[in-house]
Amino acid sequence: MYVRSFQLSDYGPVTALLEDVLSEDCYELTMGAFARQLSWDSDLVLVAVEQSEIVGMIIGTIDNNKGYYYRVAVMPEYQRQGIGQTLIQGLKQRFEQRNVTKIMITADEFNEKVLPLYEKLGYATGDFFRSFQKLSIVAG
Repeated sequence: MYVRSFQLSDYGPVTALLEDVLSEDCYELTMGAFARQLSWDSDLVLVAVEQSEIVGMIIGTIDNNKGYYYRVAVMPEYQRQGIGQTLIQGLKQRFEQRNVTKIMITADEFNEKVLPLYEKLGYATGDFFRSFQKLSIVAG
């Protein structure tokens, strides 16, 4: 498995992954933010590839010089294998290369179940951003 930047040819498989993994409400919210992030800075959207199949993805954004993990999704049959962790670490490197002042995790009702993963990686409750509606990729 390896992680790379999103490519235009990934749009169909990534959209299918999100539709499969996310609830309907979460999917609708995520697709708008996903489209905005792609138009602004697609280097902050990463995909995990296993044997030429996209098995996971993460959407990040930078807002007011802070890096935000917005949404991470991994195909159910590949969960709990370190893919989410690898995606988070890959995006963290991108944030660090851009010298963001702080890295935050959007903590909406859809991300609650993955917050323990971020905690396992050393993030604290103070790193969880609960006013995510104010993020530019969400607000538009």
